[in-house]
Amino acid sequence: MKTATDFRAFSQAGRELAHWHLNYETVAIHPGPKIDTGKVPRAVLTDADYRVTKMKFAKTRDADGKSVNDKSTVIYNDRITIRDIPLEAYDYVVNGKPALEWVMERQAVTTDKDSGIVNDANLWATETMGNATYPLELFLRVITVSLETRTVVSNLPNLKID
Repeated sequence: MKTATDFRAFSQAGRELAHWHLNYETVAIHPGPKIDTGKVPRAVLTDADYRVTKMKFAKTRDADGKSVNDKSTVIYNDRITIRDIPLEAYDYVVNGKPALEWVMERQAVTTDKDSGIVNDANLWATETMGNATYPLELFLRVITVSLETRTVVSNLPNLKID
């Protein structure tokens, strides 16, 4: 950084990023994605309808007719599909993977093959958070965090290193 103005821009960006990343569980849910619950209105879904086993991308066909992931659509479970996810949300990468894909991986039910211990995100949601919709809401909130992170970083001044 060559100027005090650049320093202040990076300092402010750090504050903004800290806000988004520290408050990821409470930031506003991004309004863009649509929650598709099929013929059942979302208002009548029960806690059991929010149970997630493994989120996955919907599939589409590329120009060659090959099946590929459609990252704008995530199948949350057999009742809920998240549509119109902004593809830019996948630009925020943590340890080589988009943050949204980390959430998809972690908000699931898995069994450790060596110990047999079951890690169930649904239990965390209901027992710790008191909210069966927590895995879905977390995914939607990380969309917000990812897009805001992208905005903050893209507005940084060019770093001039001699």
